[in-house]
Amino acid sequence: MLHVKREDEMTTRERILFMLKRQGTMTAREMTAELELTGMAIRRHLTALEQDGLIEVREARATAGRPSSVYHLTARGDGFFPKSYPSLTLELLEELTESAGEGIVDTLFESRRDKLLRSKLPQMEGQDLAGRVEELARIQNANGYMADASREEDGSYVLTELNCPIVQVASVYRQACRCELDLFRSLLQADVERTECYAEGGKKCTYQIREAAGN
Repeated sequence: MLHVKREDEMTTRERILFMLKRQGTMTAREMTAELELTGMAIRRHLTALEQDGLIEVREARATAGRPSSVYHLTARGDGFFPKSYPSLTLELLEELTESAGEGIVDTLFESRRDKLLRSKLPQMEGQDLAGRVEELARIQNANGYMADASREEDGSYVLTELNCPIVQVASVYRQACRCELDLFRSLLQADVERTECYAEGGKKCTYQIREAAGN
């Protein structure tokens, strides 16, 4: 996430992201004029930002003449800007606990787990464990966890998550981590053990996955 900086402290790519955040959409020509750079230099930065998934380009119909290419932030690019979602969520959970008791938080996370299980279980049908692990990695990637799966020499699997979008919440409410582990076990129909946890101070979340006993 970008921290607020003075404009003279920003890199060119950060300045492009900030301009798009302010303006919504801009053409390369408009950025060239504002940043006082060459068109070639701007396009080099735009290409890098596109490859990183931070911006997208689309054709915009002008009132007259040919369509122009305009750039805008992707959801990932917008994620570079400070958000108060985690702190707001923590405040709401604290208020809920005070008014309804600690058990309500367990109920909320368990309900979320069950909803995700119903939603994602059909994607696992008909697949062997390798396929289910790969599918789970895709699901987690789509949710911003930067997940990767690999097969070990002994036939087990390792799922690694390099990012945790809910780490601030999970650090306080460990029910989030417990429910995620339960969800993985149900989706994979396998023995799953968490060996490293982001919310407990680890550098990532790591899961060791083995065929369930009796399978």
